[in-house]
Amino acid sequence: MVFIVREATSEELRSFRAILSYQLGVDIAGRALPQGLLVGVSRNTERVRALIDPITREILATVVAQTNTLNIHLRLARTLHSLTSPPKLRVVVVDEMVPDLLEAGSSVFAKHIIAVDESLRAGDEGLVVSEGDELLCVGKLVLSPDEILQLLTGPAVRIRRCVSK
Repeated sequence: MVFIVREATSEELRSFRAILSYQLGVDIAGRALPQGLLVGVSRNTERVRALIDPITREILATVVAQTNTLNIHLRLARTLHSLTSPPKLRVVVVDEMVPDLLEAGSSVFAKHIIAVDESLRAGDEGLVVSEGDELLCVGKLVLSPDEILQLLTGPAVRIRRCVSK
């Protein structure tokens, strides 16, 4: 995807911080989305499609056009992981599954999850971590936390991005 990259206006920055705070249920967006944030604007629609780190030029998140929510990328996931303490935003998988998860990187099944943040809902973004709280992946919950902990079969989190092995 090709963007026109420019600095976010103060109104855009305030708006994306509000979206992130609402979406995550945690008020850390002021620290997670830095001042001087860059945005990637679509050449065709002139709408913001990506949030970009001003220093590293890595994509932090992409904007989902239909819902006006954010798909979190690894760079932002690392920041959120460091700014929150367990169990906030986390889905904890058994350590035996970590190599397979990093290799396949498609879904985490309910039977491999030992803990999940109870405030998350199906469709929310979650940080997939090991038992030692090491960030592994970022993905979207397919099931609610109650369903994840009660079911023994089926995918629970659809992985979008994983850290490298």
